[in-house]
Amino acid sequence: MDNMLEMYLYETNTLMEQLDELLIEAEKNSDFTTNDVNEIFRIMHTIKGSSAMMEYSTLMEIAHHIEDLFFYIRENGMDSLDESHKNDLFNLMFQSTDALRGEVEKIENDEPLSTNIDPIIANINSFLEKISSGGKNASEGSSAQPEASPAAPAADKDAIAAINQELAGCPDSKLPFFIKILFEVGSGMENLRAFMVVTALTEQDLDFEFYPSDVETNSDTAESIVENGFFVALSSQEDVDKAVRCISDQNSIQSYEVIQNVHAQPAKPAPKAAAHPATKEESASSAVHADTVQKSSPAPAAPAAHNAPVKQSLISVSLSKLDSLVAVVGEIVITESMVTSCPDLQNLKLDNFMKSARQLRKLTDDLQDIAMSLRMVPVSGTFQKMNRVVRDMRKKLNKDVRLTLVGENTEVDKTIVDSISDPIMHIVRNSVDHGIEETREERIAAGKNPQGEVILAATHTGSEVIITITDDGRGMDTEKILAKAERNGILTKPASEYSKKEILGLLMLPGFSTNEEVTEFSGRGVGMDVVKKNVESVGGSISITSEFGQGSCTTLKIPLTMAITDGMEISVGKSLFTIPIANIRQSLKIRNDEVILDAGGNEIVKCLGEFYPIIRVHEFYNIETEKTSIEDGILIWVEAAEKSFCLFVDELLGEQQVVVKPLPSFLNSFNIKNSGIGGCTLLGDGNISLILDIGNLYAAYHSQY
Repeated sequence: MDNMLEMYLYETNTLMEQLDELLIEAEKNSDFTTNDVNEIFRIMHTIKGSSAMMEYSTLMEIAHHIEDLFFYIRENGMDSLDESHKNDLFNLMFQSTDALRGEVEKIENDEPLSTNIDPIIANINSFLEKISSGGKNASEGSSAQPEASPAAPAADKDAIAAINQELAGCPDSKLPFFIKILFEVGSGMENLRAFMVVTALTEQDLDFEFYPSDVETNSDTAESIVENGFFVALSSQEDVDKAVRCISDQNSIQSYEVIQNVHAQPAKPAPKAAAHPATKEESASSAVHADTVQKSSPAPAAPAAHNAPVKQSLISVSLSKLDSLVAVVGEIVITESMVTSCPDLQNLKLDNFMKSARQLRKLTDDLQDIAMSLRMVPVSGTFQKMNRVVRDMRKKLNKDVRLTLVGENTEVDKTIVDSISDPIMHIVRNSVDHGIEETREERIAAGKNPQGEVILAATHTGSEVIITITDDGRGMDTEKILAKAERNGILTKPASEYSKKEILGLLMLPGFSTNEEVTEFSGRGVGMDVVKKNVESVGGSISITSEFGQGSCTTLKIPLTMAITDGMEISVGKSLFTIPIANIRQSLKIRNDEVILDAGGNEIVKCLGEFYPIIRVHEFYNIETEKTSIEDGILIWVEAAEKSFCLFVDELLGEQQVVVKPLPSFLNSFNIKNSGIGGCTLLGDGNISLILDIGNLYAAYHSQY
């Protein structure tokens, strides 16, 4: 059941995302196309069937009623709805999908499903009555299986037994062909398995009937199916061929058999089974039924094999399995380094070994790249969700604003994508709520397009992804921000000494909010500080720029992955440290007379026309070393977010890829992460190297000194 639940949640969430994108796009066009209607019908039909199989009745009921609604719309066309009906339909669909998503979230959190879904069902039914002219029950003529004949007869056990005995078809059915399906013995829930077959055939756009016809709602039909089989009636040889190919791909089917209905008028030739030549006995009864097609056959070639559907080349894999794979690959990288760096092999001339070692390094690098690429997913899923956020805010705030997506195919590690979803949503909400002007007239007076715009963009730059959220709204008033910060007592120096960048940085302090009123979207004092914390938790950084009256831009710098990174190994005394290459700007040697003391007595050095503080690593971490003179060691110019400074270390040991290992949990009580240590890695010679967190290191240094 765990595997079934996992697949159910994956499939349902994927369908819900597709539905959200479809609804957003359709609302932009103010209409549903024929393809949109068919796609929504298919999505709801699939959710209904899989929810019924999993016995999630609330999800099944909601999906079933939406399916009925779109069956009516499909039969009568979107032209039968006026503009007010279309607006109501969009709102109803968004409410319904929210209800479905809420139920799915309860399943994910192992919470009981809602016991009362009457309001949403009543809304759907009342809308269906409204559009079907005078309260006509639109459910008439629709069924759980609209593609099937609407007048499909109800079959009972005696009728099915008659079919099985006479091979003559179902009562009142005039379709010329039957497919009799037998499920594997002991498979269980045969009625729902039969319904899943019906769902698969429906997606092939086939015109068919099925018996028993109430497999979806009547669990007693399972016994009948076990005893007599499940029957699908079809109208043409072409449909039979399609159905056979579809049925052969279904699970838990023991066998299936194509049968001619001799009651059909006029009788049609029995279908040929090219892959299964008839035996003498079968030929003798060919007037009654065609050749049997067994699922267990070693070569079940269809009559038109070249038209056989191609198997999907995509599979879904549990994230935990990918985590395990990356962990193993990391261990392989470490072990390979340990082997090639073995002290026993030093100073030995081993040409063949070195050749093999180089090949091994190439293969481990390739394996590492492939393993990491498996975890990379496009940010489009997160970006597309923002369409719904902006749509809801546009309705509730009555603002004319559009969302533009750029670079949504940019790929980032799966765990990082999940972590930045909430921060991006918060920033987008801020842009619409705080940034975009209240009225079109206000924007026109400012010489802007009457419609506001929020641009959500992603780009690759080396080892990180830069995500920007830009709006063309009113911008931020730095004077008001500074005044409020002063009133709240959060300034650490005189207000006149704050630069524009520092003032905007105040927005990310805990409890700071520029909204005076508490609304649905903001003003609760829980703001950018939470966003900053979430971004920094995945090794990223955040910065804000703004021009008053012109708009604002929030920039997130996110690492591609946190598992394996390029690092520079350095030594300080007998201790080893790793600095991520992404944080290093330059390394340099300087003379003593190039070091300047600032007003506080701290060392600074001039690099490319700017002055930067020097942090002596051996002093900060109390490490004994003989290289205490600036001229004896080396400076590494590093930066993180908006902070840039120089580290004084003993020497550079070289660049290498390192596997990032989290710090043991028992070190949490020592607050080591806030001391500039982001993790550790195991080197090829067995030594442990601490990975420096440049951003936290700068903050820790300034809080200490």
